[in-house]
Amino acid sequence: MNTYDYSGKIAVVTGGANGIGAAVAERMVRSGARVAIWDMDISAPEDKISALAQDQCLLVAVDVSDAASVKAALTTTLSAYGKVDILINSAGIAGPTSTLADYPVDMWRKVQQVNLDGTFLCCQAVVPGMSAQNYGRIVNVASIAGKEGNPNASAYSASKAAVIALTKSLGKELAGQDIAVNCITPATAQTRILEQLSEEFIEYMRSKIPRGRFVTVEEITSMVLWMASSENSFTTGAAFDLSGGRATY
Repeated sequence: MNTYDYSGKIAVVTGGANGIGAAVAERMVRSGARVAIWDMDISAPEDKISALAQDQCLLVAVDVSDAASVKAALTTTLSAYGKVDILINSAGIAGPTSTLADYPVDMWRKVQQVNLDGTFLCCQAVVPGMSAQNYGRIVNVASIAGKEGNPNASAYSASKAAVIALTKSLGKELAGQDIAVNCITPATAQTRILEQLSEEFIEYMRSKIPRGRFVTVEEITSMVLWMASSENSFTTGAAFDLSGGRATY
């Protein structure tokens, strides 16, 4: 596994109590960072998170789709750590598996609120501080679904396509400073988000990956750690593929 020196860096990882976010948060702490985990449910984090030293990992209950909740989480984080150098937007939901014609309107809005609005609100919260200190790294977790679209997953696919576009726009806005804004577009990973999907749909997604398997959270973490490091000083506004050969562009 790759390693980077994150000593002195403060990271916020949304959705960091489980899944991709937890893997990223753990390796960042092991690499010297202090990490604030912003998650809707902090009552039962993965063992890897519970095992981290309390002075290196702060758990903050937050609804990323709510502006007031995000603002309060930032206040708590700044009170504890003083700044934010890195933001990893990993919080997200899949939504139901349904044709567009039958998709519940309330769930369509919920998926956009968490996946897209949550990314927007968290970026909006930390960008002023990053601009003031002329340093920042933002990594948004999008999806291969945002590039190709998955049938019976219109809300999720649309939300992740929007995250890619948001990343490109914000990357250009901040390109004059030492702030990099990029996203990853992974294929499906074996995380708790699969609990929201049918077995038939899960197998469909696996069949679309030329490598014939799902990406691991460790593989995603390895890419994210470089993207969030000071070594990534040039690339911004980019989408990094982690699709196992599925992506066509």
